[in-house]
Amino acid sequence: MSPLGSLVFIVFLSFSVASIDAGVETAQAFIVRVQNDLKPPEFSGVEQWYGSTLQSLSSNSLASKNPIPIPEQVKPDLIHVYRTVFHGFSAKLTVQQVEELKKRPEILGVFPDQLRQLQTTRSPQFLGLGKAVMPNGLIGESDSGSNVVIGVLDTGIWPERRSFHDAGLSDVPSKWKGECTDGEKFSKKLCNKKLVGARFFINGYENLGGSTRDVVRSARDTDGHGTHTASTAAGRTVSNASLLGFASGTAGGIASKARIAVYKVCWHDGCSDSDILAGFDKAVEDGVDVISSSIGGPPVPDYDDPIAIGAFGATEHGVFVSAAAGNSGPSESSVTNIAPWITTVGASSIDRRFAADLLLGNGSIINGSSLYNGKPLPEKNLSLIYGGDAAAEAAKFGVAGSPAAFCMPESLSPKLTRGKIVLCDRGMSARAAKSLVVKEAGGVGVIVANVAMEGGNIIADAHLIPGLAITESAGHLVRNYISSTEKPEATIVFRGTQVGVKPAPVIASFSSRGPSYGSPFIFKPDMVAPGVDILAAWPDGLSPTELSGDSRRTKFNILSGTSMSCPHVSGLAALLKGAHPDWSPGAVRSALMTTAYTHDQDGKPLLDDTDYTTATIFVMGAGHVDPEKATNPGLIYNLTVEDYIEFMCASGFSGDSIKIITRRSVSCRGSHKFHPWDINYPIISVSVDPSIRSKTRLTVMRTVTNVGDGGSEYSVTVRNPKGISVTVDPKKMEFKNKGEKQSYKVEISVEEGGEGGGAGAVVGSLSWTDGKHLVTSPIVVNI
Repeated sequence: MSPLGSLVFIVFLSFSVASIDAGVETAQAFIVRVQNDLKPPEFSGVEQWYGSTLQSLSSNSLASKNPIPIPEQVKPDLIHVYRTVFHGFSAKLTVQQVEELKKRPEILGVFPDQLRQLQTTRSPQFLGLGKAVMPNGLIGESDSGSNVVIGVLDTGIWPERRSFHDAGLSDVPSKWKGECTDGEKFSKKLCNKKLVGARFFINGYENLGGSTRDVVRSARDTDGHGTHTASTAAGRTVSNASLLGFASGTAGGIASKARIAVYKVCWHDGCSDSDILAGFDKAVEDGVDVISSSIGGPPVPDYDDPIAIGAFGATEHGVFVSAAAGNSGPSESSVTNIAPWITTVGASSIDRRFAADLLLGNGSIINGSSLYNGKPLPEKNLSLIYGGDAAAEAAKFGVAGSPAAFCMPESLSPKLTRGKIVLCDRGMSARAAKSLVVKEAGGVGVIVANVAMEGGNIIADAHLIPGLAITESAGHLVRNYISSTEKPEATIVFRGTQVGVKPAPVIASFSSRGPSYGSPFIFKPDMVAPGVDILAAWPDGLSPTELSGDSRRTKFNILSGTSMSCPHVSGLAALLKGAHPDWSPGAVRSALMTTAYTHDQDGKPLLDDTDYTTATIFVMGAGHVDPEKATNPGLIYNLTVEDYIEFMCASGFSGDSIKIITRRSVSCRGSHKFHPWDINYPIISVSVDPSIRSKTRLTVMRTVTNVGDGGSEYSVTVRNPKGISVTVDPKKMEFKNKGEKQSYKVEISVEEGGEGGGAGAVVGSLSWTDGKHLVTSPIVVNI
């Protein structure tokens, strides 16, 4: 499978400067943040100024008696110039040149470029968007997002897919300033009133040494990920859609009339920061309303993260930024894209599965999942073997954790596996690739069993031979059966597509979760949305498994990952912006969070399918998105750029760090009355010192804006966290006009004699209601 598959774990590459034999220092790519208002008047534009600055760099000015010479081949040249969300440029520089740059007053920061990775139907219906269009519903009020442009930063697009046709669409919004660029196998004539923009950025990737073998230098998608995410967010309605007969029916994106602009920033080996930033910069300049980025990177402080800084610039321009939480769950604090101004999305299931059963020779039936649609196994039991017991001679070095246990290429002995069903541990290679390994070794069936950490989340794959995925606990049962039975046998029966599955939704175990490294007062993910087994468009010439040995072709594919949940929220943001053009990015996020639900369709708490226990706030944020309720949330917690600056001050950011992010000279002295927990975020979170918690009383402030029509009176209901007392003042708020703001304060204290539930976090909530709307904020007390 391609390194850019939908369930790729984040790989962080670090780049160090090396010296060549001749003693000449080599260069690497850096991103440079510049204070543009310091540009000397003799330069007509910033690009000329940047170029002159680079040409003037010399190691001679450094305090070194023996400076290393810089030959012509490493003289710096501009890779990208950023003018909109991130003022500055990227270039290849030596360490000495970087140090010289840092001494210049106009340079705010210098960051090493790096590669990031992608975080890789029925979901609109599951979200309640597939019913008849109601005049006052989200689809009707927004006209399916027809006046909104979604910028998709990904692997490009396959424009010929029916998901991107423009029949019946109105003219392109007049605000749009973008364009489609010609390139290899991509003509700008392929764009239309649906696909309104297409650009590609590869210079940063090339400068980091990314593989360019078979690269198509255009917005043309040869990986599939970008086509899938774009059609998930805003694909047109297409009938008779399916993957090899699975999930058959009508497929459509969340905002089916929204316009799409693609920015191809990801290639074979990943996505460079400098190219991603160029995509952000151009997208905002072009006039997008929403940016969808299913790309993950290391969680670092916002002032050290050029993508977080670019996202701040986008927010400053009123652009909503949606990003994937990452696929490194269920590990704690694994969430990525943690900046407060980014809406970070985790993944959940929908009420559909692709059922298959493993029938063991002892009569046990194990439920699994599969997208295999080929010739079934014979109606009899077949011999069953564990891959770890079937190692080829060259692959033997113990059973547990051996390459054969994971069914790695050339690890299995054909003599031991021929004609048998092989049990493979999940991990180390793509799941579908294990079926190819088993097939090449003569096996006739494959079982992919979750291992520790992956728990109960099973992902359906279009295996090349009869195969299915099973849970971690089921894997233990099968291994025990094999080891305790003289002649273990099994067969696999495929049940096809099933809908109405319960419980649903559940939170995917692979979905990255908090607590966030960024701040205990901002929760990441902010929310969850469908990201398991999502059907969406797929390019020509690419198999559903992306394996070279797979000759099958399809117009749609089913993928899982937070890469899939992110465009769901991007599409929802487009609908909300279409219905409420005056809403800020903070208002859109607030509407989605305060109306999110934390109970499934049967009224039971949402589960984490790692172990099927109740999902915590660190796993799901505010909860699962509920689009129709978000259309008319009643009250919203708005957040502005100024609010984020206050928050950074209260969080202890230095003036220099804030200036790197905002380009503003900020004095935090006047913010001494503002506490970080006072940020106007829909979740209320505070921390209590365990040594003095019995004496702790904290006051939290929040401000709400009435977005309902006409006047209304809201009253509050509180559900106290265990061992915590919460009071709200005032208990009622009366609004006379739309747009009116009112503030309230929350007093939080440990109850006398109470232990606050012990160490850790305890969770409650407060809800405002006027009888029509229910505006809920979780309350989290960290002890």
